[in-house]
Amino acid sequence: MNLIIVESPTKAKTISKFLGKEYHVESSYGHIRDLPKSQFGIDVENNFEPKYIIPTKSRKAVTALKKIAAKSDEVILATDEDREGEAIAWHLLAALDLDVKKTKRIVFHEITKTAIEEALKNPRMLDERLVDAQQARRVLDRIVGYKLSPFLWKKVAKRLSAGRVQSVALRLIVDREHEIRKFKPEEYWSINALLKPEQGNENDVFESTLAKINGETLDKFHIKNGESAQSIKTELEHCKYTVQEIKEREASKNPLPPFITSTLQQESAKRLGYSAKKTMLLAQRLYESGRITYMRTDSVNLSAESLTATKAWLRSELGEQYAGSAPRVFKSKSKLAQEAHEAIRPTRVTETPKETTITDAGEKKVYTLIWERLVASQMPPAKIATTTIEIGADKETSNNPKYLLKTSGQRIIFDGYLKIWKQKIAEKEVPKLTNADSLHLVEIQPSQHFTEPPPRYSEATLIKTLEEHSIGRPSTYAPTISVIQVRNYVEKEQGRFKPTEIGEAVNEILTEHFPTIVDIDFTAKVEDEFDMIANGKGDWHKVIEAFYTPFIELLEKKYETVEKSKIADVETGELCEKCGKPMIIKFGRFGKFMACSGFPECKNAKNIGKDGEQQGPKEIGMKCPDCKEGKVVIRRVSKGRARGKHFWGCSKYPDCKYASWDDPTKPKEEKPASSGKNNSTKAKLQPKTDQPLADATDGKKEPKKKEESKEE
Repeated sequence: MNLIIVESPTKAKTISKFLGKEYHVESSYGHIRDLPKSQFGIDVENNFEPKYIIPTKSRKAVTALKKIAAKSDEVILATDEDREGEAIAWHLLAALDLDVKKTKRIVFHEITKTAIEEALKNPRMLDERLVDAQQARRVLDRIVGYKLSPFLWKKVAKRLSAGRVQSVALRLIVDREHEIRKFKPEEYWSINALLKPEQGNENDVFESTLAKINGETLDKFHIKNGESAQSIKTELEHCKYTVQEIKEREASKNPLPPFITSTLQQESAKRLGYSAKKTMLLAQRLYESGRITYMRTDSVNLSAESLTATKAWLRSELGEQYAGSAPRVFKSKSKLAQEAHEAIRPTRVTETPKETTITDAGEKKVYTLIWERLVASQMPPAKIATTTIEIGADKETSNNPKYLLKTSGQRIIFDGYLKIWKQKIAEKEVPKLTNADSLHLVEIQPSQHFTEPPPRYSEATLIKTLEEHSIGRPSTYAPTISVIQVRNYVEKEQGRFKPTEIGEAVNEILTEHFPTIVDIDFTAKVEDEFDMIANGKGDWHKVIEAFYTPFIELLEKKYETVEKSKIADVETGELCEKCGKPMIIKFGRFGKFMACSGFPECKNAKNIGKDGEQQGPKEIGMKCPDCKEGKVVIRRVSKGRARGKHFWGCSKYPDCKYASWDDPTKPKEEKPASSGKNNSTKAKLQPKTDQPLADATDGKKEPKKKEESKEE
């Protein structure tokens, strides 16, 4: 028997369908070795060698895999094809004490019968270069996270974290917020004329925009104020209008390349409103079930087989006019494109979104995006006819008028790839005119405008910026964005990132005292060094040493010279209702909160809002359905996956444990019966709480919890 080991049970199940009884497929359930959480885990004196351990949660899987491997003729490591997958395979080799001679490594871009069989025919040795590149990233991130986070605890607030990539992402968001605050709007004006042919009626009226004065093209700020606009308006109201020139041309709009990780995340955010984390979760499921190719990639390359299949589908379903451009080959722009990956595409183009058997709504939406993007990438450009009419305005008809206005229109004459990949292209008809036609002025419309500040980052624009600056890898975008939200460094406001007070405090201290950590160029340089290691052109130990020595020297110096942030411990003038001591405003991981100055003897704590006003659980006007004595209040979860989510609980907590995700004032929706499982929200819901979130704890003391990891 031959043992194949992959990372996930779903992937194992899919691969098992394609193989005979001579193969047995098992899952490692993710990483089976990692650095310890309770200690640094890097032997600085021994060339920065990491001290890996098998976490408790992985020991059962390791024991089971060891037993099966011992009985197997051959062990085949089939983890993902990227650096992280190579590292997992390397850890498996060590943790299971596998014999290198009877252990093979296979890789594939997609989980299909053909791909798996081909991979088994072409096994290779473990690529130590990829392992070293991943190890360098892991060690460097551990150094930054483990050494710098305690500094933030001491100088800002407890339980904060710093990270090599997350800190740069935070800086981008904070810098943008500073730009917005400093922004001063500038006034400018535009002038439009409503015109119609001399013999036209109300239906023939069209709009034209002032573009030139005395042959000079107007920039945005040419008309600076209302006085200038009114002066021009007065002159234009006494002008004669004549068509000077009509320009017609045909433009082509080319399709975009198939998805890579970053563009999938961006498009999913824009079209579906999905977070990067959710998109990657859904894409992971699609990959492991054999629907799409590997979803962590920065290559736009497509296999010859997929190109042929897509062209055949286009010819069969849409006709030759939509298949003539195929196959179209794209080249990767990213300088960090690693390994011989493929773009993200469906494994079978014939499985259209309408015909797919995918049942999960989210998975189907993401699959539809991927399928449409692939097919559209192989279709011809859209053909768009554009017409521009230039109109002269002067006191008398002239070939060289003082004022020149323009009106433009466009229409799609061949949809091409737009037949599949829908995009908003505003079609606008222009009136049928000829040169020298006289026009009748209906109205002059001056419009006042003000410049607007740069927008805050959305998930899509933040990912695009990270990619443009070579910050992180395809696999790091989603976790980076997730961690700065979980750490309460940023929050979303109308779908865009805004730094919190604690986020700005962390960024300020890192930017001022550890500029290298948050430097965009440094982070990009590190990624280049990781790539060199992956290509066998660098030593990961030297890369770590070059960073570690000056970093530790600076850190030790800053511990002595940097004062604690001045944003903590502000007097409120209020007295604690429990012990009578003054209440003060403190600064914690979740921002400002009001606490008793008698801590730790008195643990009274209350939330305060952004305006400084005290906040607490909000009553909804009904008694607790369980104890009949307390009142139902809206609280907020402060820990775990549901952190920040609101729920309904009893004001007498912890004496009464009533809790519900559903609003008890609204009628319950009927749910289908499950197979003997308890569907009670109350039975499942035990929201975790955390001081100082008084809206979730009412100031009650909680049991101690294990210290969280300090890393990204």
